[in-house]
Amino acid sequence: MINLNRRSFLKATSGALATGSLGFPFLASAAKKRVVVVGGGVGGLIAARYISKGDSSVEVTIVEPKTHHHTCFMSNEVIGGDRDISTIKFGYDNLASHGIKLVQDMVTEVDAEAHKVKTAGGTTLEYDRLVMSPGISLKYGSIEGYSEEAAEIMPHSWIAGSQTALLRKQLESMEDGGLVVIAAPPNPFRCPPGPYERAAQIAHHLKHNKPKSKLLILDAKDKFSKQDLFMQGYKDVYGEMIEWVAAADTGGGVKSVDTKTMTVSTDFDDHKVAVANIIPAQKAATIAQDAGLTDDSGWCPVDLGTFESKKHKDIHVIGDASIATGMPKSGYAASTQAKVCAASIVALLNGKEPGTASYANACYSLIAPDYGISVVAVYALAEDRSEIKKLGGGLTPMDATAEARAREVQYAYSWFNNMTAEMFG
Repeated sequence: MINLNRRSFLKATSGALATGSLGFPFLASAAKKRVVVVGGGVGGLIAARYISKGDSSVEVTIVEPKTHHHTCFMSNEVIGGDRDISTIKFGYDNLASHGIKLVQDMVTEVDAEAHKVKTAGGTTLEYDRLVMSPGISLKYGSIEGYSEEAAEIMPHSWIAGSQTALLRKQLESMEDGGLVVIAAPPNPFRCPPGPYERAAQIAHHLKHNKPKSKLLILDAKDKFSKQDLFMQGYKDVYGEMIEWVAAADTGGGVKSVDTKTMTVSTDFDDHKVAVANIIPAQKAATIAQDAGLTDDSGWCPVDLGTFESKKHKDIHVIGDASIATGMPKSGYAASTQAKVCAASIVALLNGKEPGTASYANACYSLIAPDYGISVVAVYALAEDRSEIKKLGGGLTPMDATAEARAREVQYAYSWFNNMTAEMFG
């Protein structure tokens, strides 16, 4: 693997994104072209903005039911207590200044043959190209006893907002000496390092406020993203407070929960908990399933060079819902996929062939206020289009200095500011 420092990574990714989407020329024609974007998260917002930027003659409409968006990235800091939830809450007021229309409603039907979407409020929107960036849905039935109702007692907090605030409140209210359990989900799922960063952020709260408490990660997997760096960080900062248990040692992770007795069970053990963060298995959002965009895996197969659905022509699926073979389901991955998709749509609407796609990913995890770790990677489309191949990248070194780890935290905050500015600014 090629080792990249941050400067060379930024240089490489700027070039990659230029090839994939930033460098395409302004194109216009007399005929009005219509693109509808479903979902006002990372993928949807960035795709909309880059389509509008690439061809101002395109009428771009985003359909999003929420009035505000809470970012999943940095939500773990809210749970840990070092960030106010208001700082991850953003509105859609600036869309109009980019020539983008907003329909504040929920899409209830996609008619792929007629090229129309319908909303709960009765609006029908016609499209030439449809971008689906609907995110995930949670497979509650994958853990016995876990349901939407149970999530109000044992929160998943995997869709940021009220669930984030609920988990934070529970941690504040628990007594010192209690057990906190995180049920980490099986692959594939949104934000592979997320549960493990969350464990560190919760431990940060416990260390300073409930020092007799313990945190147990019951994993449905036998390994996880940035594992060596996380395990090193846990030990360095929190000693024995965090314990990670592999799937092999539990029979496959959490199998059932009982919200009445606050019990979390594996095949081998029952755990009485003060707080349970249950993150179940995941699949593409319900609207993607209802639209016939998913396969037997529960995710959406796409052409990896354009993100056009393999199920329905003229529909593109980006972000967590797509099967972007070779890339993680991360915020930055959704961003780069959105730009590749946008460039492809602008080209296709103007009778051009899409350019050669390139991709990038960058992910930061905060173990403590002065202790960060990261992974970066650049990718290219395989010749047979079967995968997005990793060309190179790098991880925070295991022997990084304290100064370097503190600097990673500042990089993470800069990453957050840049991402949210690109989405909402």
